Amino acid sequence: MKSFFCYYIQTFKNIAANTSVFTTLIAAIILYSFFYPTAYKAQSAEDIPIVIVDEEQSILTSKIISQASNSPHIHIITVTDNFLEAEQLVKNQKAEGILLLPENLTNSLKRGEMGGIGLYLSTAYFIRTKEVGTGLAGSIESTLQDYFEKFGEASQFHPELSIHQIPLFNTLSGYASYIFPAVASLIIHQTILLGLAMLIASYREKGWIAERLEFWAIFAAILTISCLGCLYLFGFTFWFYEYPHGGNFWGMLLAVPIYVSCIIGLAMLVGSLVDMPERVGHLIVVTSVPLFLLTGTAWPHEAMPEWMQWFAWTLPSTYGVQMFVQLNQMGVPTAIVVPKLIYLATVGAILLALSYYRLVMMKPTKGS
Repeated sequence: MKSFFCYYIQTFKNIAANTSVFTTLIAAIILYSFFYPTAYKAQSAEDIPIVIVDEEQSILTSKIISQASNSPHIHIITVTDNFLEAEQLVKNQKAEGILLLPENLTNSLKRGEMGGIGLYLSTAYFIRTKEVGTGLAGSIESTLQDYFEKFGEASQFHPELSIHQIPLFNTLSGYASYIFPAVASLIIHQTILLGLAMLIASYREKGWIAERLEFWAIFAAILTISCLGCLYLFGFTFWFYEYPHGGNFWGMLLAVPIYVSCIIGLAMLVGSLVDMPERVGHLIVVTSVPLFLLTGTAWPHEAMPEWMQWFAWTLPSTYGVQMFVQLNQMGVPTAIVVPKLIYLATVGAILLALSYYRLVMMKPTKGS
Protein backbone atom coordinates (compact mmCIF):
# COMPACT_ATOMS: atom_id res chain seq x y z
CA MET A 1 0.00 0.00 0.00
CA LYS A 2 2.89 2.35 0.76
CA SER A 3 4.33 1.75 -2.72
CA PHE A 4 0.93 2.47 -4.25
CA PHE A 5 0.72 5.86 -2.55
CA CYS A 6 4.30 6.66 -3.54
CA TYR A 7 3.43 6.02 -7.19
CA TYR A 8 0.16 7.95 -6.72
CA ILE A 9 1.93 11.05 -5.39
CA GLN A 10 4.71 10.71 -7.96
CA THR A 11 2.14 10.82 -10.75
CA PHE A 12 0.93 14.20 -9.52
CA LYS A 13 4.52 15.42 -9.38
CA ASN A 14 5.16 14.21 -12.93
CA ILE A 15 2.03 15.94 -14.17
CA ALA A 16 3.06 19.20 -12.51
CA ALA A 17 6.58 18.89 -13.97
CA ASN A 18 5.31 18.34 -17.52
CA THR A 19 3.90 21.69 -18.68
CA SER A 20 1.97 20.23 -21.63
CA VAL A 21 0.29 17.54 -19.54
CA PHE A 22 -0.49 19.91 -16.65
CA THR A 23 -1.99 22.48 -19.01
CA THR A 24 -4.16 19.85 -20.68
CA LEU A 25 -5.35 17.87 -17.67
CA ILE A 26 -5.91 20.70 -15.19
CA ALA A 27 -5.56 24.22 -16.58
CA ALA A 28 -7.60 23.48 -19.74
CA ILE A 29 -10.68 22.53 -17.73
CA ILE A 30 -10.58 25.81 -15.83
CA LEU A 31 -9.94 27.76 -19.04
CA TYR A 32 -12.76 26.10 -20.98
CA SER A 33 -15.18 26.56 -18.07
CA PHE A 34 -14.99 30.32 -18.70
CA PHE A 35 -14.09 30.41 -22.40
CA TYR A 36 -17.12 28.53 -23.77
CA PRO A 37 -19.83 30.14 -21.58
CA THR A 38 -18.44 33.65 -22.15
CA ALA A 39 -18.62 33.21 -25.92
CA TYR A 40 -22.34 32.41 -25.67
CA LYS A 41 -23.20 34.65 -22.74
CA ALA A 42 -25.93 36.44 -24.71
CA GLN A 43 -27.75 33.07 -24.87
CA SER A 44 -29.78 34.01 -27.98
CA ALA A 45 -28.97 35.29 -31.46
CA GLU A 46 -29.92 38.86 -32.37
CA ASP A 47 -30.27 40.95 -35.53
CA ILE A 48 -30.82 37.93 -37.77
CA PRO A 49 -31.41 39.16 -41.35
CA ILE A 50 -34.81 38.54 -42.94
CA VAL A 51 -36.72 39.71 -46.01
CA ILE A 52 -40.34 40.84 -45.97
CA VAL A 53 -42.46 40.36 -49.09
CA ASP A 54 -45.35 42.86 -48.87
CA GLU A 55 -47.73 42.15 -51.72
CA GLU A 56 -50.71 44.00 -50.25
CA GLN A 57 -48.99 47.20 -49.02
CA SER A 58 -51.86 48.12 -46.73
CA ILE A 59 -52.24 49.72 -43.31
CA LEU A 60 -52.23 46.27 -41.69
CA THR A 61 -49.05 45.10 -43.43
CA SER A 62 -47.35 48.39 -42.57
CA LYS A 63 -48.21 47.82 -38.91
CA ILE A 64 -46.85 44.27 -39.07
CA ILE A 65 -43.60 45.48 -40.65
CA SER A 66 -43.25 48.30 -38.14
CA GLN A 67 -43.81 45.96 -35.20
CA ALA A 68 -41.43 43.33 -36.60
CA SER A 69 -38.67 45.90 -36.99
CA ASN A 70 -38.77 46.48 -33.22
CA SER A 71 -37.91 42.88 -32.44
CA PRO A 72 -34.29 42.45 -31.20
CA HIS A 73 -34.15 38.99 -32.75
CA ILE A 74 -34.43 40.09 -36.39
CA HIS A 75 -33.09 42.69 -38.77
CA ILE A 76 -35.14 43.53 -41.86
CA ILE A 77 -32.67 43.90 -44.72
CA THR A 78 -35.28 44.81 -47.33
CA VAL A 79 -39.02 44.97 -48.04
CA THR A 80 -40.07 43.90 -51.51
CA ASP A 81 -43.16 42.79 -53.42
CA ASN A 82 -41.23 40.12 -55.36
CA PHE A 83 -41.13 36.71 -53.67
CA LEU A 84 -38.55 35.32 -56.11
CA GLU A 85 -36.15 38.12 -55.19
CA ALA A 86 -36.55 37.30 -51.50
CA GLU A 87 -36.06 33.59 -52.17
CA GLN A 88 -32.80 34.30 -53.98
CA LEU A 89 -31.49 36.27 -50.99
CA VAL A 90 -32.12 33.27 -48.74
CA LYS A 91 -30.43 30.90 -51.20
CA ASN A 92 -27.41 33.21 -51.29
CA GLN A 93 -27.35 33.13 -47.45
CA LYS A 94 -27.91 36.87 -47.22
CA ALA A 95 -31.11 36.31 -45.26
CA GLU A 96 -32.34 33.62 -42.86
CA GLY A 97 -36.04 33.87 -43.55
CA ILE A 98 -38.92 35.37 -45.54
CA LEU A 99 -42.11 36.86 -44.14
CA LEU A 100 -44.80 36.80 -46.83
CA LEU A 101 -47.72 39.25 -46.49
CA PRO A 102 -49.92 38.23 -49.43
CA GLU A 103 -52.44 40.20 -51.46
CA ASN A 104 -55.91 40.59 -49.98
CA LEU A 105 -54.55 39.71 -46.53
CA THR A 106 -56.75 42.20 -44.65
CA ASN A 107 -60.01 41.06 -46.22
CA SER A 108 -59.25 37.36 -45.81
CA LEU A 109 -58.51 37.87 -42.11
CA LYS A 110 -61.71 39.88 -41.61
CA ARG A 111 -63.71 37.05 -43.19
CA GLY A 112 -62.04 34.57 -40.86
CA GLU A 113 -60.45 32.58 -43.65
CA MET A 114 -57.60 30.19 -42.86
CA GLY A 115 -54.12 30.80 -44.22
CA GLY A 116 -52.67 34.12 -45.26
CA ILE A 117 -49.34 35.11 -43.73
CA GLY A 118 -46.44 32.87 -44.77
CA LEU A 119 -43.17 32.35 -42.94
CA TYR A 120 -40.30 30.64 -44.77
CA LEU A 121 -37.19 29.85 -42.77
CA SER A 122 -33.75 28.55 -43.70
CA THR A 123 -32.83 25.37 -41.82
CA ALA A 124 -29.07 25.81 -42.17
CA TYR A 125 -28.86 26.92 -38.51
CA PHE A 126 -31.65 25.60 -36.31
CA ILE A 127 -31.03 27.93 -33.36
CA ARG A 128 -31.05 31.03 -35.56
CA THR A 129 -34.17 29.75 -37.30
CA LYS A 130 -35.89 29.42 -33.94
CA GLU A 131 -35.05 33.02 -33.04
CA VAL A 132 -36.45 34.28 -36.36
CA GLY A 133 -39.66 32.35 -35.79
CA THR A 134 -39.97 33.57 -32.21
CA GLY A 135 -39.39 37.21 -33.14
CA LEU A 136 -41.83 37.25 -36.05
CA ALA A 137 -44.54 35.18 -34.39
CA GLY A 138 -44.65 37.51 -31.40
CA SER A 139 -44.74 40.63 -33.58
CA ILE A 140 -47.48 39.30 -35.85
CA GLU A 141 -49.64 38.05 -33.00
CA SER A 142 -49.44 41.39 -31.16
CA THR A 143 -50.20 43.42 -34.29
CA LEU A 144 -53.20 41.30 -35.31
CA GLN A 145 -54.62 41.41 -31.80
CA ASP A 146 -54.44 45.22 -31.67
CA TYR A 147 -55.73 45.63 -35.22
CA PHE A 148 -58.81 43.43 -34.87
CA GLU A 149 -59.87 44.95 -31.58
CA LYS A 150 -60.87 47.94 -33.74
CA PHE A 151 -62.97 45.71 -36.00
CA GLY A 152 -64.55 43.56 -33.33
CA GLU A 153 -68.11 44.64 -34.20
CA ALA A 154 -67.70 44.52 -37.96
CA SER A 155 -66.07 41.09 -38.20
CA GLN A 156 -66.68 37.58 -36.93
CA PHE A 157 -62.92 36.96 -36.91
CA HIS A 158 -61.34 35.99 -33.62
CA PRO A 159 -57.64 35.13 -33.42
CA GLU A 160 -56.86 31.63 -32.23
CA LEU A 161 -55.73 31.19 -28.65
CA SER A 162 -52.06 31.96 -28.18
CA ILE A 163 -49.62 29.10 -27.89
CA HIS A 164 -47.56 29.39 -24.74
CA GLN A 165 -44.15 27.75 -24.90
CA ILE A 166 -42.98 26.35 -21.58
CA PRO A 167 -39.44 24.94 -21.79
CA LEU A 168 -39.06 21.89 -19.58
CA PHE A 169 -35.28 21.74 -19.21
CA ASN A 170 -33.69 24.74 -20.91
CA THR A 171 -35.77 27.31 -19.06
CA LEU A 172 -34.05 30.28 -20.68
CA SER A 173 -34.35 28.76 -24.17
CA GLY A 174 -30.77 29.92 -24.65
CA TYR A 175 -28.06 28.55 -26.86
CA ALA A 176 -25.45 28.46 -24.10
CA SER A 177 -27.78 26.54 -21.77
CA TYR A 178 -28.27 24.03 -24.58
CA ILE A 179 -24.73 23.62 -25.91
CA PHE A 180 -22.38 23.90 -22.92
CA PRO A 181 -23.88 21.08 -20.80
CA ALA A 182 -23.22 18.79 -23.76
CA VAL A 183 -19.77 20.19 -24.52
CA ALA A 184 -18.72 19.86 -20.86
CA SER A 185 -18.72 16.06 -21.04
CA LEU A 186 -16.68 16.18 -24.23
CA ILE A 187 -14.19 18.59 -22.63
CA ILE A 188 -13.55 15.97 -19.93
CA HIS A 189 -13.20 13.28 -22.61
CA GLN A 190 -10.67 15.19 -24.69
CA THR A 191 -8.58 16.54 -21.81
CA ILE A 192 -8.17 13.04 -20.35
CA LEU A 193 -7.41 11.53 -23.75
CA LEU A 194 -4.83 14.16 -24.68
CA GLY A 195 -3.21 14.70 -21.28
CA LEU A 196 -2.94 11.10 -20.11
CA ALA A 197 -1.92 9.72 -23.51
CA MET A 198 0.84 12.34 -23.68
CA LEU A 199 2.00 11.39 -20.18
CA ILE A 200 2.11 7.67 -20.99
CA ALA A 201 3.85 8.30 -24.33
CA SER A 202 6.49 10.45 -22.62
CA TYR A 203 7.17 7.60 -20.17
CA ARG A 204 7.48 5.02 -22.94
CA GLU A 205 9.84 7.23 -24.91
CA LYS A 206 12.34 6.54 -22.12
CA GLY A 207 11.81 2.77 -22.25
CA TRP A 208 9.49 2.72 -19.25
CA ILE A 209 7.65 -0.47 -18.24
CA ALA A 210 4.95 0.02 -15.62
CA GLU A 211 4.83 -1.92 -12.39
CA ARG A 212 1.43 -3.36 -11.53
CA LEU A 213 0.94 -0.99 -8.60
CA GLU A 214 2.27 1.90 -10.66
CA PHE A 215 -0.31 1.24 -13.38
CA TRP A 216 -3.19 1.42 -10.91
CA ALA A 217 -1.66 4.39 -9.10
CA ILE A 218 -1.60 6.34 -12.40
CA PHE A 219 -5.20 5.27 -12.99
CA ALA A 220 -6.21 6.47 -9.50
CA ALA A 221 -4.40 9.80 -9.88
CA ILE A 222 -6.06 10.61 -13.20
CA LEU A 223 -9.41 9.38 -11.84
CA THR A 224 -9.05 11.83 -8.95
CA ILE A 225 -8.18 14.77 -11.21
CA SER A 226 -10.90 14.03 -13.76
CA CYS A 227 -13.67 13.38 -11.23
CA LEU A 228 -12.87 16.71 -9.58
CA GLY A 229 -12.92 18.30 -13.04
CA CYS A 230 -16.38 16.85 -13.69
CA LEU A 231 -17.70 18.07 -10.35
CA TYR A 232 -16.23 21.50 -11.04
CA LEU A 233 -17.93 21.76 -14.45
CA PHE A 234 -21.23 20.14 -13.47
CA GLY A 235 -21.35 21.99 -10.15
CA PHE A 236 -19.64 25.35 -10.00
CA THR A 237 -19.68 26.25 -13.72
CA PHE A 238 -23.33 25.29 -14.27
CA TRP A 239 -24.29 27.19 -11.11
CA PHE A 240 -22.15 30.24 -11.90
CA TYR A 241 -23.67 30.66 -15.38
CA GLU A 242 -27.14 29.62 -14.24
CA TYR A 243 -27.38 26.61 -16.51
CA PRO A 244 -29.91 23.91 -15.61
CA HIS A 245 -28.18 21.52 -13.19
CA GLY A 246 -28.62 19.20 -10.25
CA GLY A 247 -31.47 17.25 -11.80
CA ASN A 248 -30.26 13.91 -10.44
CA PHE A 249 -27.30 14.65 -8.19
CA TRP A 250 -26.76 11.13 -6.86
CA GLY A 251 -27.07 9.62 -10.32
CA MET A 252 -24.43 12.05 -11.55
CA LEU A 253 -22.08 11.07 -8.70
CA LEU A 254 -22.47 7.41 -9.70
CA ALA A 255 -21.97 8.06 -13.41
CA VAL A 256 -18.88 10.31 -13.20
CA PRO A 257 -16.29 7.70 -12.06
CA ILE A 258 -17.65 5.10 -14.51
CA TYR A 259 -17.45 7.50 -17.46
CA VAL A 260 -14.04 8.81 -16.43
CA SER A 261 -12.65 5.28 -15.94
CA CYS A 262 -13.70 4.36 -19.47
CA ILE A 263 -11.92 7.38 -20.94
CA ILE A 264 -8.81 6.69 -18.84
CA GLY A 265 -8.67 3.19 -20.32
CA LEU A 266 -8.92 4.65 -23.82
CA ALA A 267 -6.22 7.25 -23.10
CA MET A 268 -3.82 4.68 -21.66
CA LEU A 269 -4.28 2.45 -24.70
CA VAL A 270 -3.68 5.35 -27.09
CA GLY A 271 -0.59 6.37 -25.10
CA SER A 272 0.78 2.85 -25.42
CA LEU A 273 0.34 2.89 -29.20
CA VAL A 274 1.96 6.19 -30.20
CA ASP A 275 5.72 6.60 -30.57
CA MET A 276 5.93 10.13 -29.17
CA PRO A 277 3.68 12.50 -27.15
CA GLU A 278 3.21 14.92 -30.05
CA ARG A 279 1.33 12.26 -32.04
CA VAL A 280 -1.57 12.47 -29.59
CA GLY A 281 -2.15 16.12 -30.54
CA HIS A 282 -2.69 15.06 -34.15
CA LEU A 283 -5.40 12.66 -32.98
CA ILE A 284 -7.22 15.30 -30.97
CA VAL A 285 -7.26 17.80 -33.85
CA VAL A 286 -9.03 15.42 -36.23
CA THR A 287 -11.46 13.87 -33.72
CA SER A 288 -12.90 16.70 -31.61
CA VAL A 289 -15.46 18.05 -34.09
CA PRO A 290 -16.57 14.62 -35.44
CA LEU A 291 -17.00 13.32 -31.88
CA PHE A 292 -19.23 16.26 -30.99
CA LEU A 293 -21.32 15.90 -34.15
CA LEU A 294 -21.78 12.18 -33.48
CA THR A 295 -23.13 12.83 -29.97
CA GLY A 296 -26.46 13.83 -31.51
CA THR A 297 -26.40 17.29 -29.91
CA ALA A 298 -25.83 19.43 -32.99
CA TRP A 299 -27.67 17.05 -35.33
CA PRO A 300 -30.15 14.36 -34.18
CA HIS A 301 -29.14 10.74 -34.65
CA GLU A 302 -32.45 10.03 -36.36
CA ALA A 303 -31.44 12.35 -39.22
CA MET A 304 -28.11 10.53 -39.75
CA PRO A 305 -27.55 7.53 -42.03
CA GLU A 306 -28.18 4.28 -40.20
CA TRP A 307 -24.53 3.16 -40.36
CA MET A 308 -23.49 6.46 -38.80
CA GLN A 309 -25.99 6.00 -35.99
CA TRP A 310 -24.54 2.57 -35.20
CA PHE A 311 -21.02 3.98 -35.24
CA ALA A 312 -21.98 6.93 -33.01
CA TRP A 313 -23.34 4.57 -30.36
CA THR A 314 -20.06 2.67 -30.17
CA LEU A 315 -18.27 5.78 -28.88
CA PRO A 316 -18.00 6.43 -25.11
CA SER A 317 -18.26 10.17 -25.79
CA THR A 318 -21.77 9.75 -27.22
CA TYR A 319 -22.92 7.84 -24.15
CA GLY A 320 -21.29 10.35 -21.83
CA VAL A 321 -22.83 13.45 -23.42
CA GLN A 322 -26.31 11.93 -23.66
CA MET A 323 -26.15 10.51 -20.14
CA PHE A 324 -24.99 13.65 -18.35
CA VAL A 325 -27.52 15.86 -20.14
CA GLN A 326 -30.20 13.43 -18.95
CA LEU A 327 -28.91 13.39 -15.38
CA ASN A 328 -27.89 17.03 -14.91
CA GLN A 329 -30.48 18.89 -16.98
CA MET A 330 -33.46 16.54 -17.29
CA GLY A 331 -33.21 14.89 -13.89
CA VAL A 332 -34.08 11.43 -15.17
CA PRO A 333 -34.09 8.53 -12.69
CA THR A 334 -30.81 6.63 -12.50
CA ALA A 335 -32.55 3.47 -13.74
CA ILE A 336 -33.00 5.06 -17.17
CA VAL A 337 -29.24 5.52 -17.67
CA VAL A 338 -28.25 2.10 -16.30
CA PRO A 339 -27.83 0.64 -19.85
CA LYS A 340 -25.39 3.47 -20.64
CA LEU A 341 -23.51 2.87 -17.39
CA ILE A 342 -23.25 -0.86 -18.15
CA TYR A 343 -21.89 -0.14 -21.63
CA LEU A 344 -19.32 2.36 -20.35
CA ALA A 345 -18.22 0.02 -17.54
CA THR A 346 -17.85 -2.89 -19.97
CA VAL A 347 -15.92 -0.90 -22.57
CA GLY A 348 -13.80 0.67 -19.82
CA ALA A 349 -12.87 -2.76 -18.42
CA ILE A 350 -11.86 -3.99 -21.88
CA LEU A 351 -9.76 -0.88 -22.58
CA LEU A 352 -8.06 -1.05 -19.18
CA ALA A 353 -7.27 -4.74 -19.71
CA LEU A 354 -5.67 -3.99 -23.09
CA SER A 355 -3.76 -1.07 -21.60
CA TYR A 356 -2.56 -3.22 -18.71
CA TYR A 357 -1.29 -5.83 -21.13
CA ARG A 358 0.61 -3.31 -23.22
CA LEU A 359 2.04 -1.23 -20.38
CA VAL A 360 2.74 -3.85 -17.72
CA MET A 361 3.10 -7.24 -19.38
CA MET A 362 4.45 -6.33 -22.80
CA LYS A 363 8.04 -5.20 -23.27
CA PRO A 364 8.23 -2.05 -25.39
CA THR A 365 9.93 -2.19 -28.74
CA LYS A 366 10.81 0.59 -31.11
CA GLY A 367 7.63 1.93 -32.66
CA SER A 368 5.32 -0.18 -30.46
